[in-house]
Amino acid sequence: MADPFQDVDAAGPEFIAAFADSMDVRQSDPTMEAIVADYLGRLRFSDQTLTIEIGAGAGAVTRRVAARAAPGRVIGFEPSSGFVEEARKRAGDHANLEFTVADGAALPLEAGSVDHAVMHTVLSHVTEPSTLLAEAHRVLKPGGTVVVCDADFSKSAMGNFPDDPLDACARTFVREFVTEAHMGAKARPLLQEAGFVVDAFNVTSRVVLDGKQMLPWVVETCKLMVARGEIGQPLADALAAESARRAEAGTFYGYQAFVTAIARRSD
Repeated sequence: MADPFQDVDAAGPEFIAAFADSMDVRQSDPTMEAIVADYLGRLRFSDQTLTIEIGAGAGAVTRRVAARAAPGRVIGFEPSSGFVEEARKRAGDHANLEFTVADGAALPLEAGSVDHAVMHTVLSHVTEPSTLLAEAHRVLKPGGTVVVCDADFSKSAMGNFPDDPLDACARTFVREFVTEAHMGAKARPLLQEAGFVVDAFNVTSRVVLDGKQMLPWVVETCKLMVARGEIGQPLADALAAESARRAEAGTFYGYQAFVTAIARRSD
């Protein structure tokens, strides 16, 4: 199965709504808030800065960029019209924020017109990350900054014990819903190959104790396995119920590693 995040609109409105909610919950997690606050704190904003997010999804991160950059202009570019619709609904009162449907490999911007570009959990879901980085290099001003923040999905887990069926869901999710699970290792060389100078690279361990954040990992993978005839609906329902039970009992445990690379266009 191709990574559905490559064509979110084809995945349908239920998928869009589920992951828009999941992204909001994930970003409200203290660890994720700290990751975003840290890289935004390294950027210099003014009234005249233009900051873009490439692959903005439903805007969970873009809203935080807008709050930090205000009154500087912020644009969230996202190829999915469904996600853009959700992002606009959730935008709140950020007067400096807008969302536009656009492919990250062909942005409707002049060369050298952008101060900062953010790619948050994007490169792991595209087949040619170098094309997005080349486009970011094109639109950034000399000295402009790109932030790549992505999960190292190869390290993701939801297991409490050996052969935990929820951990099997995590492995299936990574295999079926992620294009490049090892983006953590590839981010730096990709940036360098695109002509950027990497100034900072950090790895943050993220423990997920709230099952709501990773519930779509269970629900969507089970839908896929049911559709393929690998499991029956009763087992799919039971796995979702088990995820909810652990969350309520305080025994849910998920793990992710997030990498953040901050780089600049040197020419």
